[in-house]
Amino acid sequence: MADLNVKKVRTADLELKDRLVAINRVTKVTKGGRHFSFAAIVVVGDENGVVGYGLGKANEVTTAIAKGVEDAKKNLIRVPLDKRTIPHEQTAKFGGAKVFMKPAAPGTGVEAGGAMRAVFEAVGIQDVIAKSKGSSNPHNLVKATIAALSEIRDAYTVAGMRGIPMNRVFNG
Repeated sequence: MADLNVKKVRTADLELKDRLVAINRVTKVTKGGRHFSFAAIVVVGDENGVVGYGLGKANEVTTAIAKGVEDAKKNLIRVPLDKRTIPHEQTAKFGGAKVFMKPAAPGTGVEAGGAMRAVFEAVGIQDVIAKSKGSSNPHNLVKATIAALSEIRDAYTVAGMRGIPMNRVFNG
């Protein structure tokens, strides 16, 4: 994940909504029988450019989800949005999961698979076309999607980094 432009966000001043992406039931077989535990991956966001993900593990589903939400609140990033979509195309990879996303015209909606869709809805992106290639593991898909979103920059940031006025960013 490129940490150059990732801005950490404080949770105190945000109204965060959480979305459950996946629950994994893990079975440990012992002499006394089977012992079940659960791992939940959760995405939280304010639907206005802030998103984070977390993993919670516990012996009960509700506890695992609560732990995942707490973990997600510690890993929030701010994503620059262009009205209802992203400013430019972006790709990223995490483990075996590869993601590709590109901006879409207003009214297109979120055209993305399950784990990616949860991240886009949490961050507040309403029009985007996205494709996941490779692994469909929800853990790696969420991490790859967040990595791609963290690398997105808006035109003002690009102009500031290059030290040029805004009109030269688009006109060359």
